Amino acid sequence: MSMDPGIGPRYQHGTKYQRGSMPTAPPMLGVVPPFKRYEDPLSYVELPAPEKTGGPGLWQAIADRRSRRVFAEEPIGLEQLSQLIWATTGATGGDAEHPLRACASAGALYPNETYLFINSITGVPAGIYHYEVLNHRLAMLSEGDFSRDVAMACLGQRYCATACVVFAWGAVFGRCAQKYSDRALRYVYLDAGHMGAQLQLAAEALGLGSVNIGAFFDDEVNHLLGLDGNAETIVYLTAVGTLKGL
Repeated sequence: MSMDPGIGPRYQHGTKYQRGSMPTAPPMLGVVPPFKRYEDPLSYVELPAPEKTGGPGLWQAIADRRSRRVFAEEPIGLEQLSQLIWATTGATGGDAEHPLRACASAGALYPNETYLFINSITGVPAGIYHYEVLNHRLAMLSEGDFSRDVAMACLGQRYCATACVVFAWGAVFGRCAQKYSDRALRYVYLDAGHMGAQLQLAAEALGLGSVNIGAFFDDEVNHLLGLDGNAETIVYLTAVGTLKGL
């Protein structure tokens, strides 16, 4: 009797591209907007324009990059936060209807929305925010100290509470599936990995510590962010903080 290979291997096999049997385009169920915007946030935080020249060399940032989990109590400045966000998902070209981003994405569809649990950023109230790519600003969704909540939702990983900010990416699957159908799940996670890697390099270039997080209670993080877990769900997080001794 053969063993059930499990849902992961079945998905991997079922979404293979094979010569002579490529999947047909999915039926159009309505176009999913290329980015998300909250109509009535509590407030906005305008981000400074990012720097696009100078800084340490790319090769040095790659050589120095490490996952760092011990953070100091000093806050991150708003200029540094702006740089981190822009280097990960900021607009670098295109137009207002379809801005191209700093990080690669399958089909330039950018299915992963960027949220931030802000714990300690100079001049910014603690709370949960969503990044608006067109305006390069943050929309506050909830105000308050969520450091313990996000740490507990990430399997009790305490550095989520001591970090200055925790980036969280929520995948809008339909944005990618409208072109790639079932194979879209592969691309959503690949895209999230690109964002986490680019964020770590940006943090290293700024002299900050960071660590990517793949272990979390999905429903608990979704609840904190107000995501339904179906049309949009959490797929990845990254904690960023200042380093001790710097």
